[in-house]
Amino acid sequence: MPLEAGLLDILACPACHAPLNDRTADETPELVCTGEGCGLAYPVRDGIPVLLVDEARRPA
Repeated sequence: MPLEAGLLDILACPACHAPLNDRTADETPELVCTGEGCGLAYPVRDGIPVLLVDEARRPA
């Protein structure tokens, strides 16, 4: 389920403050940081982004 329009415009990675890439339509919904050195993937649970660095998946 894609996030509400305009929500991505105001959300940013809590670790590096870069914009987030919406991958909520994938099998595992998440928001992925677009920052070069960051790349953290934040889960989206029940349509709610969990923007906690401790909950983020590290890049592979």
